[in-house]
Amino acid sequence: MLISTKIEKLARELIALPSVNPAFLPQNHSEAGEARVADFLAATAAQAGLDVELQEVLPGRSNLLARLTPKGAVRQRILLAPHMDTVGAFSPEQFDPRLRQGRLYGRGACDTKGSIASMLGALMTLGRDHQRPSATEIVFAGLIDEEHAQAGSRALAASGFKADLAIVGEPTRLRVVTAHKGSLWLHLETHGKAAHGSCPHLGRNAVHEMARIVDLLLTEYAEQLQQRRHPLLGCATISVGSIKGGSQPNIVPALCEASLDRRTLPGETLQSVRGEMAALFRRHQLRAVISDQKDCPCAALETSLDLPLVRQFMQAAGQEKPVGVNYFCDASVLAQAGIPSLVFGPGDIAQAHTSDEWIDVKSLAASTDRLLRFFQSLP
Repeated sequence: MLISTKIEKLARELIALPSVNPAFLPQNHSEAGEARVADFLAATAAQAGLDVELQEVLPGRSNLLARLTPKGAVRQRILLAPHMDTVGAFSPEQFDPRLRQGRLYGRGACDTKGSIASMLGALMTLGRDHQRPSATEIVFAGLIDEEHAQAGSRALAASGFKADLAIVGEPTRLRVVTAHKGSLWLHLETHGKAAHGSCPHLGRNAVHEMARIVDLLLTEYAEQLQQRRHPLLGCATISVGSIKGGSQPNIVPALCEASLDRRTLPGETLQSVRGEMAALFRRHQLRAVISDQKDCPCAALETSLDLPLVRQFMQAAGQEKPVGVNYFCDASVLAQAGIPSLVFGPGDIAQAHTSDEWIDVKSLAASTDRLLRFFQSLP
């Protein structure tokens, strides 16, 4: 009971510290950035006897690393990796943690300050109880910028950091996730020829070309994707998020643009997706320029159950079969850098980013217990 009370208190303290990703706020906004949370976690972890390091990623924005070193030589390393940033709040009250009927409400409660509290809380409990593993180093990494461009996990990976297993904190309802879809944001442009609206036959309408392409993507192409199925993730998907073209009614538009969200399965790449779309357009005698709307594509995740540490964590979590999720997270970035990665944490993704975001307090305690059980099984 004492541990669960401390974890709830830690979650409350984290919610009360705004850490909205600056991408979602005006410049120099008082709620922007993860610095308040990083400084608080650094002080909390140091007080518990963990070795603390701040890794600057962007100006004023640093990953927080807290290490529990083993009693002897390090033979393996476990990484705990929740993110510290949140999306924006609908009202100031979302930074005032509130407990009602066993639910803790507030921005970031489940995405992912609940994971931060349970992961760091479990690690500090292990240190306080003098239960350090004999040969396993456990590193907590509070990451920045997951909600925007994953700069935190990308910087950690680029630094050469290595681990034998990463457990990425996200609201999975305490299920161990071994696979998630990737996300590609693509930009399309169709080009035509401007003409006076009274003589449309003298022009070439770029909006009409794009309309035909959108219809093709959402019918024939979407049906093709339905045929590609993954045992944990289902099928790949395509969604047209925005379209704009032309300037006024009496000018035949010479340019039209659209943005696409393409959710990928393991094995699909930016190059393969762009290639198959270009081939589809050619078959239908349609022309469009396809470009990447993101600097860093987000690959799909698939981690093998054959890895001993994966099986060991699933056993500690009391789970026989893995699950997959549709959303993307830092696990993919770490996996692409050679760190086998799982996704696990308290809370439900259905509550993430909502105006009344909440987490079940009991799930905080359950997450902590399962992590401790895993830690205690390590050499």
